[in-house]
Amino acid sequence: MTQPKDATGATRAAQAALAAALPPEDGADMARARRGFIDTAPNARVETARGGVAWDLAAFAFQADGEVCPDTVNPSLWRQAQLNLNHGLFQVTEGIYQVRGFDLSNITFVEGDEGFIVIDPLTSSEPAAAALALMRKHRGDKPVSAVIYTHSHVDHYGGIKGVLSDADIAAGARIVAPEGFLAEAVSENVLAGNAMSRRATYMYGALLPRGPRGHVDSGLGKAVSSGQVSLIAPTESISKTGTRLTLDGVEIVFQVTPGTEAPAEMNFFFPRHRALCMAENCTCQLHNLYTPRGAQVRDAKAWSFYIDEAIDLFAKDSDVLFASHHWPRWGQADQVAFLETQSDLYKFIHDQTLRMANHGLTPLEIAERMALPPSLAAEWHTRGYYGTLSHNTKAVYQRYLGWFDGNPANLHKHPPVEAGQRYVDLAGGGEALLAKARAAFEAGDYRWVAELVNHLVFAEPDNMEARDLQADALEQMGYQAESAPWRDFYLTGAQELRHVRPAPTAPRQGAAGQLRTLPADQLLDSLSVRLNGETIGRAEPAMTLTFTDVAESFRLKVRNGVLHHRAVRSTADAIPLTRGTLVDLVTGERTLEAARADGLVSGDTAALETLLGVLDRFDFWFEIVLP
Repeated sequence: MTQPKDATGATRAAQAALAAALPPEDGADMARARRGFIDTAPNARVETARGGVAWDLAAFAFQADGEVCPDTVNPSLWRQAQLNLNHGLFQVTEGIYQVRGFDLSNITFVEGDEGFIVIDPLTSSEPAAAALALMRKHRGDKPVSAVIYTHSHVDHYGGIKGVLSDADIAAGARIVAPEGFLAEAVSENVLAGNAMSRRATYMYGALLPRGPRGHVDSGLGKAVSSGQVSLIAPTESISKTGTRLTLDGVEIVFQVTPGTEAPAEMNFFFPRHRALCMAENCTCQLHNLYTPRGAQVRDAKAWSFYIDEAIDLFAKDSDVLFASHHWPRWGQADQVAFLETQSDLYKFIHDQTLRMANHGLTPLEIAERMALPPSLAAEWHTRGYYGTLSHNTKAVYQRYLGWFDGNPANLHKHPPVEAGQRYVDLAGGGEALLAKARAAFEAGDYRWVAELVNHLVFAEPDNMEARDLQADALEQMGYQAESAPWRDFYLTGAQELRHVRPAPTAPRQGAAGQLRTLPADQLLDSLSVRLNGETIGRAEPAMTLTFTDVAESFRLKVRNGVLHHRAVRSTADAIPLTRGTLVDLVTGERTLEAARADGLVSGDTAALETLLGVLDRFDFWFEIVLP
């Protein structure tokens, strides 16, 4: 088994040059990250009910205070990684607490009259439950009276069942979210969920060992937890800025910020506590306008506008600012300076990208030229630990002008395998191409190596010399990357080039946890992207399904290779089943014959059988760096 390699001389030189150009270190961020610490669990370790591990920071001990940055880690990213290693329960201000370092995101607790208001219950249930237990240990064994989702990304709602029990829900616990939350959560994590989740294994280093030659941080936090993910629909939505709610005796003023860090997102202010929550709209880094795992491109102009609006609405009355990632800021002067700089950061990228685009520059050319002005570059919290200037400028271009750069040569290019074969032929064969690539590697031109050898890998995927050289180039690029997602993409690509999985005999499906908790309408919507238009042909199966667990009925019909559904009243010929049974049938966890035998499905199921036969099962482990 090929092991990760050392940093080359070119990489060591690049790390030293960057270190010399970084802003001065004044210790202020570490002081902020540690302020208000109360208690934690050893290594923040959280186990699952089955004895697995949902979260554990022990593997990051190599980043402890006093440890010198290794040559295989960008020195700026190393600093961020050490800051993100702080974990435990922290007091933000009187009545507001955060547990940080138990997942990629923070979970916040606000003390109400009767219980705790939970803001963003992490990615999975087990770390969320552990955080709640830590809060209860120090602030009393109180119930959760309400939950607020700041936005529609899974690390801000997936742990909901770790803090909210079925009894809490039955008792009327309120769940508040921005308008459009559920539709956007489904869109990102279900409709495109398989592809996005697979790419997320690259972006968050899920397959990499923790260590100086592997995953060191995610920029936003250490990593993503691996417990049970769930979703409970909101009970009420916020659609208008200025909306005021009182949850468990606590007044909250909301600001809706659609199209910013998420399509559905909101900031909010606590007048009693003089505290402003900026959700994920202001974090201690440059965020993504386009996330490499895949998602809708975000609106940099709107993002900047809503930060400015938050300053106007709340800053004069706020003594502390906290967010769904990283550490708070105290004092009005520090808050306003932070918010203004963050606002200008996104507006600068927006404006300068379009300025250059209007001069006729392409996305690649703009990304190569883009640089922050000295005033923005002087701040630690503008650095690209998560987003980068390079891919964010391309996001702005894409939002306004799309993927096409205007050059007709790029309008109908060959796909990777066909293009690779032609490039290899042009180079005079695989050995000739490798010779050129090896020379480029020795010169430290790893970007060119990666571009050149990629053609040979796709033309000749069994060529181990090509795969090894491609892996070596990606590895050095990963070592040099300041962005944690870029590092993890490069290093995961290198790992998968060196260690290829055996071909599957059947689709290796991802977890279906979120499918099982979807409202019936959204569940049926998710089936439409599974319908194989090539296989269905002219068949037009139609049926009525009655979901007995929610007492809802829908008419399903295939027309022109498209699956349609609409809510109807139940009919005599309707097929009764639960949403969970339908998920079992779609994923193949249960056959239709077995479901009938177990009394889970009844009636005339011929049309349902036809439909199930043309629904794809997605292979989670599709190849990325190989054809």
